[in-house]
Amino acid sequence: MSTPLEITFGAISDALYSFDFPEIDLVLGLSEKGKAPALMIAHQLGVALKIMDFSESLESNDLILSKVEEEEPGMDFYGHHRILIVDDMALAGNKLSKIKEKIRVDEVYSFALFGEADFVLFPKVKSKVKMPWAIVR
Repeated sequence: MSTPLEITFGAISDALYSFDFPEIDLVLGLSEKGKAPALMIAHQLGVALKIMDFSESLESNDLILSKVEEEEPGMDFYGHHRILIVDDMALAGNKLSKIKEKIRVDEVYSFALFGEADFVLFPKVKSKVKMPWAIVR
């Protein structure tokens, strides 16, 4: 088994600083793994941030909001028209594309550090990656 590539916050921050983002007014981070990169991007761009927790329904292969999100206004983005959906890794058939289809605003983009999305920070990396926020057990 190959050793995963370890990436640092500094490497991510440097790459984000030089990344050419589209014009957006809200960053939507997806649950735990997308929270750190979403926070970094929203801070760097000076835009609003929302974190949402989605899970996949085993019966229907659809996405559902977590119990906490069901109690809140959910998919209402309060006048934001350009949204960047962020997760750390996006594999084929991922949440990003499913969520992107559900959001009804003027412009919706998907972003991942690695994998497949509209925008990918490290598109050439195809190996396993250990994120700096990964929980060590």
